[in-house]
Amino acid sequence: MSIRIKLLLSYAAMLIIPLVIMCFTAVLLVVAFRGDLQTIREQYGAGAHRMFEDQPIEGFLKELKRSANNNPAVLSEPDYLSGIDEELSANKSGLIVRKGQSLIYTSPSWGSSDILKHLPAFEGLHQVERNAPERIGKQLVTFAHFDFRFPDQTPGTVIVVTTVNPLVNFTQKFFPILFLIGMLVLILTNTLLTYFVSRSIIKPLQKLKAAMNRMEAGDLDFQVKPTSKDEIGELSIAFEQMRHKLQHSIRTQIQYEENRKELISNISHDLRTPLTAIRGYVDGLGDGIADTPEKQQKYIHIISSKAEEMDHLIDELFLYSKLDLNRLPFQFEIVDVHAFLMDLSGELEFDLGKQGVQYASSIAVEPETDVLIDQDKMKRVFANIIDNGLKYMDKAEKKMELRAFMTNHDVVIQISDTGRGIEAGALPHIFERFYRADLSRNSRTGGSGLGLAIARQILDGHGGTIRADSILGEGTSITITLPRRKDKVGEAQ
Repeated sequence: MSIRIKLLLSYAAMLIIPLVIMCFTAVLLVVAFRGDLQTIREQYGAGAHRMFEDQPIEGFLKELKRSANNNPAVLSEPDYLSGIDEELSANKSGLIVRKGQSLIYTSPSWGSSDILKHLPAFEGLHQVERNAPERIGKQLVTFAHFDFRFPDQTPGTVIVVTTVNPLVNFTQKFFPILFLIGMLVLILTNTLLTYFVSRSIIKPLQKLKAAMNRMEAGDLDFQVKPTSKDEIGELSIAFEQMRHKLQHSIRTQIQYEENRKELISNISHDLRTPLTAIRGYVDGLGDGIADTPEKQQKYIHIISSKAEEMDHLIDELFLYSKLDLNRLPFQFEIVDVHAFLMDLSGELEFDLGKQGVQYASSIAVEPETDVLIDQDKMKRVFANIIDNGLKYMDKAEKKMELRAFMTNHDVVIQISDTGRGIEAGALPHIFERFYRADLSRNSRTGGSGLGLAIARQILDGHGGTIRADSILGEGTSITITLPRRKDKVGEAQ
């Protein structure tokens, strides 16, 4: 059963049950006051004011009627009449007895009222008559009366005057209409509430269903906007978050697949180039082209160099794969970064000097400043940065500089070169895996595109950062930050 049907059934039950209870209660109340249903129908046919007669007043009228039939003389006794009048006054009624044209008893509450001028005339009718409510002065009253004859055959009339509340009179007069209007209002209200509440629930769910169908068809380029702040709105927000994450996941997967294809293409090319050279020189040795010991030694040296190049490439792939899968453990230790940088600077000065690169350093780090690092992995970071800078250094005067300084929480290390720089569009991507600013596969300036990506992976494992700044044609600066370690609680070195 759908939610729509369940809502309609529940609202129908909410409508029908109150209607049944209201009708049943109305019938019970009227029956309790007026007797069986046949009596109610007869009385209501005689007038709305007859339907809702006051039971105590009816009792007094019956008693007076019996007195008129059995002992009419008692209706001229003031004591008897005043006793009846006192009881009638508790029900906002008063008693008037007329003999001939004279009033032999008048209730004190009506003694000086205009009501005495509007008393019903003697008609000789012995049954109790009830007039419809009428306004006399500022009061709305109703007359209940019957005629009789005193022992001397003088005509007499007993009149009970009752004050009627206008609102009660209006309700009694239009009871069926008001009852029907109440039911119609209840039905209309419930129907409108059912429609709008169902719409506020069903419509967003239908939108979510349509969105799910689009997702099932592979379309994620849409947006689900919440239309309310209730549970349905929260569901829409959660659905939109799920769609966004799924879309991001699919795009990432597509990017990974493209990277994988690019990796296979690049590595195939990078491996094929030295492998082709190795095969060529091996064939040369086998065919006797290297016919002198000098040529043979040269061929063997080239073969060894190409094999070493292949070994380095495979080593980088293996290292990056382990870093990417978090399968390469770090051997962290507390290291005096000042001493580490001084040793590194000495090695760089020696190695770069042999390659004709002018090297300078400025290490403004205080001794005994500790960091938590894996020394071998950090040396790999600097080696990859230096190697990458040397490949793109095309000026006659080659320079490299290492600078280091401290901030409140970090040690900052910068390595700058005077290479050809990196274009602004390529700069944000140089730390991505397989990315190369130079798309050629030249063994001198190319590479696997993993060197800087490996450096970033290692820095991420150390809780540090790496970034690049470059000016095209002037050079590039790589900045590394490492968090400082506190030797004492609350005291940074």
